[in-house]
Amino acid sequence: MKSNFMKLLTFSALLTILISFAGCSKREKITDLSQLDGKEFAVPTGTVADALVMSKFPDAKFKYFNSVLDACMAVKGSKADAAAYDEPILKNIAAKNSGMIVLPQMITTDNYGFAVNIDDTELKNAIDRVITELKSNGEYESMLNRWLPKSGAPKPMPEIETGNDGVFKFGTSAITEPFSFVDGSQKIVGLDIEIASLVAKKLNKKIEIVNMDFGAMIPALISQKVDMIGACITITEERAEKVLFSESYYIGGIAALVKE
Repeated sequence: MKSNFMKLLTFSALLTILISFAGCSKREKITDLSQLDGKEFAVPTGTVADALVMSKFPDAKFKYFNSVLDACMAVKGSKADAAAYDEPILKNIAAKNSGMIVLPQMITTDNYGFAVNIDDTELKNAIDRVITELKSNGEYESMLNRWLPKSGAPKPMPEIETGNDGVFKFGTSAITEPFSFVDGSQKIVGLDIEIASLVAKKLNKKIEIVNMDFGAMIPALISQKVDMIGACITITEERAEKVLFSESYYIGGIAALVKE
């Protein structure tokens, strides 16, 4: 009886080990986007990343995770072939975690922009002027290097003295590192925050950062609770029916992160 019990226990332990390694089988090394046709993608739950992947790879398979980071760690652990999400956010994760790279080819391409109330052309023009100046004087490239380094975490955000002729309310969702996120000192920083601060400076207004859920930003703008919004927002025709977008300040989209 004891012998049979020990055999059963040994078999159960072996079965547990086999199951635990079932999702970690050796996978093909991915170096080109074309190799991902029919492969298994890790994506965050509740996003449209899977639908966008399907538009390019109809035979793709999916595993769902609670966060982008969890999806990326699944790839690192060989539990999926690639993680699909917004390119700059994947680049940020890859820069801070060894063993992962973002493929240079994009699954989809999108333009990111800031948004203002649909009839506020004056503010839109002010934002556009700031973006144009940053790109023409080379400062924009420095900002990208600061917020999207090839390795390591983003650098500290420089102090920007804004004005004092009223308050400029900038709505954001601080979960889109490196565009908008909470740093170690619990301050909301990022590429979008830096650009918004420069817009406030241009208007001689004091900036007030209003953090909210991503889905609440456009309603907050429409109801005039904030003056401008930004947090890695993709410019779409549907959104452009409700708000007025600035010129694009970043070309991103859905990319694929793979094991290095």
